[in-house]
Formats: sequence, C-alpha cells, structure tokens
Amino acid sequence: MCTLWNQNGMTAGKGKRIMRRAAAVLLAVALFCCSGVSARAKEGEESGELQLYAQAAVLMDADSGRVLYGKNEKDVLPMASTTKIMTCILALEYGDPDDIVAVSSYAASMPKVKLYVKTGETYRLGDLLYSLMLESHNDSAVVIAEAVGGSVEGFAAMMNQKARDLGCFDTYFITPNGLDAVVNENGRTHSTTAEDLAKIMAYCVTDSPAKDRFLAITQTLNYDFTDAEGTRHFHCSNHNSFLGMMKEAISGKTGFTNSAGYCYVGAVESEGRIFTVALLACGWPNNRNYKWSDMKKLTAYGMERYAYRDIYEHRDFQDIPVINGIDGESNDPYAEAHVSVRVADNGVQSLPYLLCDEDEVEVRAKVANVLSAPLSEQEEIGEVCYYLNGTLLKRFPIVTEEKVEERTFPWICAYLLDIFLP
Repeated sequence: MCTLWNQNGMTAGKGKRIMRRAAAVLLAVALFCCSGVSARAKEGEESGELQLYAQAAVLMDADSGRVLYGKNEKDVLPMASTTKIMTCILALEYGDPDDIVAVSSYAASMPKVKLYVKTGETYRLGDLLYSLMLESHNDSAVVIAEAVGGSVEGFAAMMNQKARDLGCFDTYFITPNGLDAVVNENGRTHSTTAEDLAKIMAYCVTDSPAKDRFLAITQTLNYDFTDAEGTRHFHCSNHNSFLGMMKEAISGKTGFTNSAGYCYVGAVESEGRIFTVALLACGWPNNRNYKWSDMKKLTAYGMERYAYRDIYEHRDFQDIPVINGIDGESNDPYAEAHVSVRVADNGVQSLPYLLCDEDEVEVRAKVANVLSAPLSEQEEIGEVCYYLNGTLLKRFPIVTEEKVEERTFPWICAYLLDIFLP
C-alpha cells in the first residue's frame, strides 16, 4: 500500500483532519465574534444608540428644526443628487412652471443620468421639474438653473443665499444637480452636512410657500410629457422607493456619486408629527439598499419615542411697587405707586413641542421686585423663559400695562399750588 507524504513529512489523510479541525475552530471563533457584535448592537439600540450604515445621519423634528438623533451630523460631506431638493424648491418659488425654457449646449453636455435633451430644444419648466425629481436627470437640472438663475453660477448664488437664510452655514452649492465639484480659487467642494440637509428638506415640506407643489411633484409615481413642440415624448418613474415602503413617507430624494456614495433625504408624517431624515455616505455599490435600512430605523426611532406635549404655563404677576412714582388713581404724592405687568406672549394659549420621556422642560420667570419711575407702557421689565434640557427654547418678555410718571419737584410744587391756591 502506498502512503502519500507532503513536504513536511505529514500524511495527506492526517493533514486533512487537522485542516478540518482548524476550520471548525475558526468557524466557532467567527460565530462567537458575530454573536458578540450582534449582542452589542442590540444593547446599543436598546440604550438609544442606533447602528447605522451612513457615515453621517440626522433625524429632525421638521416643525422646530431640533435634531432628535444625530450621527456625525455636522461633518461636511458631498450630497450628490439630494442637492435637487434645493433646485426644485427655488424653481417653484422663483420660476413659472408654464414658462417655455431653452436647452443650452452646456445643459445638453451633462453626463448620465440624463433626459438627453438637445441643444436648442424647448420645454415647459414645470415638466422638467418631474424629470429632475423623479428620474434625477442632470441635464434637466442645468436647464432649470439657467432659466431661473440666468446661469449655473447665478443659480448657485441663489442656492447658497437660501441655505444661509435657512441657517445652513455649512452648506455650499456649486452645481444644481449635485455632481461632484470643487471651486479652485477657494478649494470649497459641493457639500453639506446631514443636519443642514434635513433642515432644507424641513423647509421644503413645511415652511416654503411652494410646499404643496413640492410635495405633489415628489409624491408623483409616474409622469409623461413632451417637448414644447410635441415632437419628443418622455416617461418618468419615481425612483424614491421609500414611498412604497412606509405609508407615512411623504417626500424624498435619492443621490449617488463616486465621492458621495449613496445618499438620501426624506420626510415622513405620522400623527401630526413631521420628521425629516438625511443620510450621507450610506454605502457604495453594491450596497444601495443600506439607506432604506437606516431610514426605517430612524423613522421608527422618532415615531416610537417622540410625541407632542404642551409645555405652556400661564403666569400671573402681582402689581409691582414703583419708587418715586405717581399713583395715577389718587394723585396723592404720599400714596405708593404700583404698576400692573403681564407676559407679552401675543395671546399664546399653548406651546406644543415634540418631546420624549427623557426630555426635561423648565420654565423660569425673572421679574423685578421693585421698579423706579418713570415707566412707559409696554416697557420690558422681566422675562419668562422655557428651557429644554438646559437649552433656551422660548422667551416671552414681561411688560408694564400702563405708564407711571415720576414724582419730580416741579410736580410736587404744582400739586401744592392746586391745594392752597384753588
């Protein structure tokens, strides 16, 4: 019988048995490690820490702009075609959907994904907005930008001004379609943060005067149109798959470039609450579905933990003595003057705010115990402040309800003359 030996003098059969045992040990170690990771992930999510694929993510209360959950939310990153929510909302606010707009050679030169418009063709601006938001066509974005802003550079200036108006100071737009770009003279890239992007979406769906039209476009599943001459026909399908994954989904926009990875910004509405979610660098090919996993986790986190609570507290204050003030009722120079005060809350009767069980609200009132004349009507003499987890949330001034004149020497002389010289 012939026995086979390897170079180390080991029989082939014995070598196979050792290899099988080693493989079994490695498998056991791998299973142990995976169970440990799984246990840590479960423990983290139970403690409120979510395991997300995105490098940067935000769950935001669209009403207040408060970040309810954040992961690297202030990191500046490219955002790909999520850019187009800003392009769309500016076109709706400053453009006319019925305007007929022309295609420039620059617009026609845009890379895929594109509608394949041709230089010199004309289109209805409103139709191109569906091409922009449903199919994410890069050439349509440039046609829109040139029509509304006069040029891509002019439109980018409008985008950046709107971002600043919304308090998005870490956002910088260069292109209307989200293609990776750098401004050489200052080295700034086309980029945003997850917090800024969620804030822009919140504006689009809650505060913009064009919010209804924005929602109508982004909720459309299919749209057909032609060029202005009626010679070319187009069909657009909505690529925002999340609309079909959750009945609460009301808007969203996908994005991808090689630098940005997969990105997403969306909005959901549930029981009067509107949440916006932004995901940046949420995987690269072949992980395009990571963003849907993160969206489900973040929206579930918001809907399960947060509910509206009325934090308003009615406050009444006693009249405050006024040193050297004239008592307006008696006109007696020896009578102590007082002034009535109230909270200048413009008739507010409630102050609903989205809170979770861990949130702590504190109401602090600060008002003087005594005042000095003269005082004017509606003069601020204190404040009522609402704090959420130690951060100022709302401030109402406390003001006087009437004026109080000062008891001066000429006034005393005039008073005595009225008594003794009738």
